[in-house]
Amino acid sequence: MSPVTELSSSPAAEGTPRDSGLGPRAAAVLVFGSSAAVLVVEIVALRLLAPYLGLTLETSTTVIGIALTAIALGSWLGGRVADQVDPRRLIGPSLGVSGVVVALTPAVLRTTAEWTPALLLLIASLTILVPGALLSAVTPIVTKLRLTSLAETGTVVGRLSGVGTVGAIAGTVLTGFVLVSRLPVSGILIGLGALLVTGSVLVEWRTRRWGGTPALALVVVAGGLATTVAPGACDAETRYHCARVVADPDRDSGRTLVLDGLRHSYVDLDDPTFLEFTYVRALASVVDAAFPEDEPLAAHHLGGGGLTFPRYLAATRPGTRSLVSEIDSGVVRIDRDELGLGPEAGIDVRVEDGRLGLRRLDAGSRDLVVGDAFGGVSVPWHLTTVEAMTDVRRVLDEDGLYVANLIDHGGQAFARAEAATLGEIFEHVALVGEPADIGLDPTATPGGGNLVVLASGRPVDLRAAQEALDARQTGWKIAAGDDLTSWIGDARPLTDDYAPVDQLLQPSGPRSSR
Repeated sequence: MSPVTELSSSPAAEGTPRDSGLGPRAAAVLVFGSSAAVLVVEIVALRLLAPYLGLTLETSTTVIGIALTAIALGSWLGGRVADQVDPRRLIGPSLGVSGVVVALTPAVLRTTAEWTPALLLLIASLTILVPGALLSAVTPIVTKLRLTSLAETGTVVGRLSGVGTVGAIAGTVLTGFVLVSRLPVSGILIGLGALLVTGSVLVEWRTRRWGGTPALALVVVAGGLATTVAPGACDAETRYHCARVVADPDRDSGRTLVLDGLRHSYVDLDDPTFLEFTYVRALASVVDAAFPEDEPLAAHHLGGGGLTFPRYLAATRPGTRSLVSEIDSGVVRIDRDELGLGPEAGIDVRVEDGRLGLRRLDAGSRDLVVGDAFGGVSVPWHLTTVEAMTDVRRVLDEDGLYVANLIDHGGQAFARAEAATLGEIFEHVALVGEPADIGLDPTATPGGGNLVVLASGRPVDLRAAQEALDARQTGWKIAAGDDLTSWIGDARPLTDDYAPVDQLLQPSGPRSSR
């Protein structure tokens, strides 16, 4: 008898009974479901943290890194513990405890973010690490139960590994294409927690080990109730944002659209010419100086938000046609339901990515392109590059104008790079902002915040633009020519191959408003 045959005939010596009590279908369901759950938690956790940490590359990288750590830790410890303890005793608690943590996550994170923000990253790490590790431990535990003979090791391990990978893919696709677009983040996590605890109940019932599963179910219910009273809740959770509309206590018709904790747009429902934010007044000043008064324009807007500027153009330049590319259908719905957008406004909003929207426009079809798209606290990188600006130049007519809202702080590395990028495409570029921020007041310390950049193939009347800025009491100045060249310095233009926008962008400390 060969050594392999001797080992395979004595599975009890390896600590695993020949009859595991776990059939191949049940094993596949457990591995598939637990692997899918890990990815659901990862994706939803990123959305849950975005209002507090920003939707940046660093935030995404942190969440992915924690999730991968959880998978590695869970796989290693799960296999190790399964070799020392009866694996049948481990599956139910792993599912139940992870379900409880997942269900409590929305309430815990939002409460932490509001009351003790310094601990947010630590608590967030634990809410991903704990359920991720416990769920990842299910695969080696189930594999241990199914390995009743060394002769079938490769088949069992390969099959369950494949099932786990398919489960992870399913969790990713289900979350990204279905759950997030139909359910609030808190609802997804509470529902997943309830499913995991239900799975724990079924496993415990099958093995006749009830343990503390009923108590875990009560905790899930408590987590759901806690979420309803936790701070930081949204009026609406869209595909991309936690959204609220806040009434202005000093102006009856004033409304502020708040996305992920940032004031994105101010809209006066009765007077679209009232511009609250300084950067919007700067946009209006530049556009009004660049085109004859009352002349209707064909405009394209990259990013919509509350549609403040398209409404302004419609009111001040009757006949203007504004096409808006807004990626978030939930924001568009808020515009219509709560911010008074009607079909008569001359504003056509398309739910689409701004870069793709540009590609659909005919060459020379626009007088004006306005860049005001933000993901978290920065312009989406693919709307900042030479290639993107080349497309902007293509859709503008000979006298067309591009204006964009930027945010940067500190050394203004991103804003400098974007100005350098525009200089690669347009003959005439200028920058509008606080004098200290654009190098016109070297005695003052740059504070950072909003900047407006403008670019065109023709000269723009900057003197008229400055007069308009002064009339609106913005306090902003214009840098162009040698002043702008000196301010840009050796900043490297951004391209589709090199656009580290999140790394160039300097944080401001407290989240600033637009």
